Amino acid sequence: MAGAAMFFCGQPASAATDMESFTTQSGATVQIACINHGSVAILYKGISIQIDPVAQLGGKQIDYGAFGKADYIFVTHEHADHLSKETIQTLSKESTRLYLNETSRNQIGMGEVLRNGDEGTLTADIKFKAVPAYNVTPAALRFHPKGNGNGYVFTIDGLCIYVAGDTEFIEEMKAMPAIDVAFLPANQPYTMTVQQCIDAAKAIRPKVLVPYHLSDTKMEEIKAGLEGSGIDVRLHESLR
Repeated sequence: MAGAAMFFCGQPASAATDMESFTTQSGATVQIACINHGSVAILYKGISIQIDPVAQLGGKQIDYGAFGKADYIFVTHEHADHLSKETIQTLSKESTRLYLNETSRNQIGMGEVLRNGDEGTLTADIKFKAVPAYNVTPAALRFHPKGNGNGYVFTIDGLCIYVAGDTEFIEEMKAMPAIDVAFLPANQPYTMTVQQCIDAAKAIRPKVLVPYHLSDTKMEEIKAGLEGSGIDVRLHESLR
């Protein structure tokens, strides 16, 4: 169930006052930090999960040292706005587990490979599944070929969070479980158009939608296109 809207908005963790809180089925709190572009973090009972951490992107610099060490790091695919070996090393301690697609593993020489459909358990309360993420528009197939990249679905004490990675609206989204929070990308030509994002959200029907991995995307059009759908659309400039 969604709590009050409090997002991280790209500040270092030591300055965090903007972080969105969600309540699990047993009443525990999950916090999701909205860091930058395709980078988010999930915090639960002292466990830190970083997804696609990248410290430097364009003119933005994120002080990942302020986050402390991660318990788990997930990488969706090998593009530089999602995979940074230096940032992974900054966040890693001896016990940190790194999960990533095979191409990313080959590129940086570390971590455990996950392929579409792989799933596992991090703790008694946290499960994950790697799901497909790819392009379907003919002119964009070269960006994210089918079978290479992952999206991730995390189930945390019954709360289901979908971080889609770089993908368009694909058939597999129609078979998603009940999603509480969905991060869907919307920047062409690499991921979804505004209309694809709207259509994907209508197919998935998350309680909360956060458009992310944005460029000059007209986010307000996504919100307008889902008006009356019952989906709570939350827009954040930090995710451009």
